[in-house]
Amino acid sequence: QLQLVASGGALVQAGGSLRLTCTAKTFPFSNYPMTWVRQAPGQEPEWVATINPSSHPTWTTDSVKGRFTISRDNTALTLTLQMNDLKPEDTGLYYCARGGRDVVRDRLSWGSGTQVVVSS
Repeated sequence: QLQLVASGGALVQAGGSLRLTCTAKTFPFSNYPMTWVRQAPGQEPEWVATINPSSHPTWTTDSVKGRFTISRDNTALTLTLQMNDLKPEDTGLYYCARGGRDVVRDRLSWGSGTQVVVSS
């Protein structure tokens, strides 16, 4: 059974920063690309960022380019999303997921979410 546990979400003011962390268990983490997905209230899930198994390359959606950075530690089995200059539109539940960008349509590959709320 896939186990991905995200943490680090919080209430933060616009312009602030958060660091989300996802801990992986039960599968060979270093073999898979990993992805962050977010879902705002009442909206469809949105792909945020993906990282290759070797940490390079990485990809981010246009709305977060220059503000969010995805990274991973294959020894510690962790996936990270550093979020800077947060905006109210970044509010949502953030999930880490096993796989590439297409995993946004496969909830079975997602772990538990962590809530991010950005106040204006």
